[in-house]
Amino acid sequence: MPELESTDWLVILLYALGSIGIGVSMRSTVKAGSDYFQAGRQMRTWVCAVAFMIASLGAPEVLGLGAAGAAFGFRATLFIALGSIPALLLVALFVLPLYYRSGADSLPGYLGLRFDGKTRKLSAVLFILMSLASAGIALFVVARILQALRIFDRIFFAYGWPREGEFLVCILLAAIPVFVYVVIAGLRGTIISQVVQFVLLVAGFLPVVLRGLSNIGGMSGVAGIGASFTQNVAITGRSGTAFAALAFGFVLGASRWFTDFRILQVPLAARCSESARRLTVLAAGAWIALPFVSALVGAIAISIPTPQSKTVSRNENGAIYHEITIVPREISEGRGIVPAVIDPATNNPRVDSSGHTQLDYGMATPNMLMRFGTTGLLGLAIAGLLASLMSSVASAAIAMCTVFVNDLYGPKPHEPGNAALELRVARGTSAISIVLFVAAAFGIAHFNGSSHGTVISTWLAAALTVFAVLQGPQLATFVIGAFTKRAGGTAAFAGLVAGFLVAVLHLGLTLPGGGAAGLQGGWLGVVHRYDGVATQAFFTVVFSLVANLGVTLVASAISPAASASAALVYRSLPDKPRGKMPRGSAENRQARPEVLALGVILITLVLALIFA
Repeated sequence: MPELESTDWLVILLYALGSIGIGVSMRSTVKAGSDYFQAGRQMRTWVCAVAFMIASLGAPEVLGLGAAGAAFGFRATLFIALGSIPALLLVALFVLPLYYRSGADSLPGYLGLRFDGKTRKLSAVLFILMSLASAGIALFVVARILQALRIFDRIFFAYGWPREGEFLVCILLAAIPVFVYVVIAGLRGTIISQVVQFVLLVAGFLPVVLRGLSNIGGMSGVAGIGASFTQNVAITGRSGTAFAALAFGFVLGASRWFTDFRILQVPLAARCSESARRLTVLAAGAWIALPFVSALVGAIAISIPTPQSKTVSRNENGAIYHEITIVPREISEGRGIVPAVIDPATNNPRVDSSGHTQLDYGMATPNMLMRFGTTGLLGLAIAGLLASLMSSVASAAIAMCTVFVNDLYGPKPHEPGNAALELRVARGTSAISIVLFVAAAFGIAHFNGSSHGTVISTWLAAALTVFAVLQGPQLATFVIGAFTKRAGGTAAFAGLVAGFLVAVLHLGLTLPGGGAAGLQGGWLGVVHRYDGVATQAFFTVVFSLVANLGVTLVASAISPAASASAALVYRSLPDKPRGKMPRGSAENRQARPEVLALGVILITLVLALIFA
């Protein structure tokens, strides 16, 4: 395993210090709550578009797409990504104009305006719990990966420090810069930092993809469709896999794009609703290219010939030399460079119910970075991995702060003349949220037990499960509120509670194949085993949506008729943005979002036909 050289460390340290410098340099631009929460609504379209991309590509997403590429094959993962693009375009064309017209600053805020206070508070609580769990998992996973890659071993060995301290160093390496630029500069500092993070992510991963492809002979050597993807949905063949993957992508994408304020806060910082719609469509277009970087990394990782320990002997001038290459057992027992899961009790690979060796797909991307990263590029790749983590934590922190202050804390900070109080509360909440994220990461480490041999895929799956249970049920509530006028506050609240309870019940009664009761579900008994966690999360969202819709519609039918103003329900009316671009300005002369969306859909269809 290669070690970081001084050039690599220089790249990582420059990135960490540069992130801190961004926050400090922007302190003077934050003078009120609107500057902190919404960046003063003065960010340029292209800046917000890039920030939107990296906000949706945190560490769980980057590592998860790589794991999916290794587990399902590149083609299936590509279709999952393509399936989420129509949902993202719906957000751009229909959801964002509604947010702007209503005056809401978050999903809970919109639900409060459309329905009532109790629906708003329940939505806010679910979002905060989801953000806390997701950010804690992201910090834990990346810290464990950096620890497993042993990049700090040389330093700890030189100074005689205990290796267990590497986990703390990895956590602080990401948490301290985020703490500085989020607390000081709020959403503006987060967005500017995300632009830098996006550049680092692409610059760090693209050379790895190109070198990996060269190693396996190009795209023809990449793993295609994983048979495991279609076992549970009883669909076979290439077209069946494409359909199933598109359905997966659309349902999970819709539940995310429509309701995840960690992502939606970026377009809401744009200068006007037209700019917000345009940048979201541009981000949808960029999403088309993402599988060719992140998912392809995992597909290449499992396509590489599996390394084995070997001894090569040669004779030079009568002397016999033996060159011994020792490969760790988890790699030699795995597939490609995706390691097997070694049971610490038996020191043998774990097997699933079908007798197949379990693989830790979450290590596919990190192992690729170490395998194909050369001096300088390796530091860039590690910085890209840190960038995805810092984006996760920063987006969660500022979104959690915004939701808490606006939807739970109360009206006092927003009263006239209380701008200083609002800013203090915002900064204090952001600081506390990041501390809670770090505490959650250490709590997970304590719950996990052993500091070595962590199965990264388990915790990546946990992040997906947390989102499906806490955020998925809110999709139906938003859709009902946005596109119907009949439902009232009591019906919406009852539906949201029902959707959440059904999601929890479904998780408690099901398990992914080969999983054990506990973190992955099954605590109430196992009535069904899904093929994998993605399938389990998919049906968790589907069942919670059905329950939410059913209860809301029944409660609306038996309760007094409710109504909502035109500003709170979508209608085919001209948008009334909070801010307008000057006539003749460069941004005002750009193509309309509808035209851009049509182009994105056409490109998506072409790729779907090519790879189907």
